[in-house]
Amino acid sequence: MTPGVRRWDRDPRETIHPVTLRRFTIKDVAERAQVSLKTVSRVINNEAGVQASTRDRVQVAIAELDYQPDPSARSLRSAQSYAIGLMYDNPNPYYVIAVQNGVLSVCRENGYGLQIHPCDSSSPNLARELIAIAQHARLAGVVLAPPMSERNELVKELVDHGISLVRIVSAAADPQDGSACVFVDDRDAAYEITEHLIQLGHSRIGFLWGGKSHGSSWERHKGYEDALRDYGIAYDDALVIEGDYSFDDGFRGARRLLALADRPTAVFGSNDEIAAGVLAAARSSGMNVPYDLSIAGFEDSPFSKQSWPALTTARQATEEIARHAAQRLLQELRENAPKPTSSNEGFSPELVVRGSTAPPRPKA
Repeated sequence: MTPGVRRWDRDPRETIHPVTLRRFTIKDVAERAQVSLKTVSRVINNEAGVQASTRDRVQVAIAELDYQPDPSARSLRSAQSYAIGLMYDNPNPYYVIAVQNGVLSVCRENGYGLQIHPCDSSSPNLARELIAIAQHARLAGVVLAPPMSERNELVKELVDHGISLVRIVSAAADPQDGSACVFVDDRDAAYEITEHLIQLGHSRIGFLWGGKSHGSSWERHKGYEDALRDYGIAYDDALVIEGDYSFDDGFRGARRLLALADRPTAVFGSNDEIAAGVLAAARSSGMNVPYDLSIAGFEDSPFSKQSWPALTTARQATEEIARHAAQRLLQELRENAPKPTSSNEGFSPELVVRGSTAPPRPKA
């Protein structure tokens, strides 16, 4: 016997059976809470008419047994579906992951399944594809992310086919177009970033677009433009470069800006990936950031914290925004629940000042 290892005292002829882990069912929950199966079902589905004390007892039993409803089985047993979809098309993986986590957390809390579908928003058959996905998977509803959420004709076609949806959109105010959405005021946050650079003393401020199919790109450009106007700084087309929400486009755009005879002293990238590309371009040119060039991004993604220096940015609560979109969708789906009367909910990203911005170096 190996030294230091104690042998259990047992008959060597004894058979040891592996422990079987049993998954608890709704019947187990009902027996533990001493209620009917229907009552447990009503609590799980957040239906009205269950006494508070009974609801508490059922929820305690669910927690003690770690009971997890099976969304597909629930859907098959009833006419109601217990799965929702998340449709997106975005080149930024950090944004996509945050949206997925936000929607998924709400689904888990409410016993719903989640089907995630990356899509090509430029596809001419997009509406038919989304309708087919929703119908084939028997989705109860859909959370629609940008840029598809901002295509009014697509949204109308989905609604006309009976698909319940909540949109995440970029807008300075509640669109009030009759559809449920969560809106993000990118314009105001972009204004704050540009204003921050201006107040540091910058007047030559470059702007790098994200993809023009995204409403957020237009809103962020509008905020940049408004701040320049309000501070009496002339808009210069040479300082504005089109591109996409990517590191590579940030790098390429920055190289073009830095090649100008009268180059900018600061650059505002429409997201943190773009800003990180600007930082790489500045470093490759031997520039000192922030003293030779100030750089700002948007969204407060891991790029903004992992860069050196860390990026000034706008903190966007993407996961929380997605949570609210999913909560709003489930609120609209609940049977016999009154339709929400409140206006759509809005979020405003907050300016976060870090080491990538500073006053411009005085001219010799």
